[in-house]
Amino acid sequence: HESALIKEPSGFVPNLDSRTAFKLLRDDPEAGLVIHMHGAAGTVGSDYRVPNYRALSAGDPRNMHVLTFDYRGFGLSRGAPSEKGLIIDAISIVEWAMNTASIPPSRIMIFGQSVGTAVSLAVLEHFALQSPPLVFAGAVLVAPFSDVASLAATYRIAGTIPILSPLARFPKLFRYLTTYIRDNWSSKDRIARYIQANEDNKVKYRLTLIHAEDDWDIPYHHTEVLFWHAVKAMIRQDISYDDFAHKKSQSMTDLGAAGAITEWKTQNGIVREEILKTGLHDVIMGNAVVTMAVMRIFANSKSSLD
Repeated sequence: HESALIKEPSGFVPNLDSRTAFKLLRDDPEAGLVIHMHGAAGTVGSDYRVPNYRALSAGDPRNMHVLTFDYRGFGLSRGAPSEKGLIIDAISIVEWAMNTASIPPSRIMIFGQSVGTAVSLAVLEHFALQSPPLVFAGAVLVAPFSDVASLAATYRIAGTIPILSPLARFPKLFRYLTTYIRDNWSSKDRIARYIQANEDNKVKYRLTLIHAEDDWDIPYHHTEVLFWHAVKAMIRQDISYDDFAHKKSQSMTDLGAAGAITEWKTQNGIVREEILKTGLHDVIMGNAVVTMAVMRIFANSKSSLD
């Protein structure tokens, strides 16, 4: 379809449903759609995001589509960003995919990176709590964080310039300053509620968490915390972090220089944690590990439908 795509004019289009890409997505019953939610810096056109789009579709380029968008206040989108606003934007995009493009949830995968992971979890929770619940083929979250307060205690610009981390040594002062945080983005709570809803409704779900040890912006410990909260929701047990770390070490697959993988399963779902040795905060998005995660989720989704 290269010729048809190239002939189309670039720039804004009043009617997206007139585009070749839209028709290919809508008319192909085998097409899969990855809805991409980007991080806090830049726009959908930032150079380091292009390899990510390629990685998301590389496993099945004939049938895989990627839909990305700028939240309000990003790129050319009007408005000012806020937690509530970004969630509304993301839900609107998902509803457009289901209602206008007519893509069923079983052929939609949610992808988020950095702040996009918090948006993704909010979207997943929103639809899981509907009646009847809507659960997608799966979700892949790259470089997530547990919540904004915890992120403020660890975040360093380019891995060197601390924001509030020096003040974390003074718990009372730090707790006082966190009261001024407007948007909490409590992903650790949302991931637990999302999984609890799926377990209660006995629906199939797939979730992959990916992080690099050399991530300068968001330390990979945040993914470990999210994985812990996810597993607690799966087993319905308030296990301590240290006890969980011990159990996790017994089931972890050590890949040496490639990192480590841990999977936790129930009759309903699978949550997979992948900690890579390298990948930084943005480079990791173009890693083949991301491609494999997408392929794995869609393969599992198809097998569960068969």
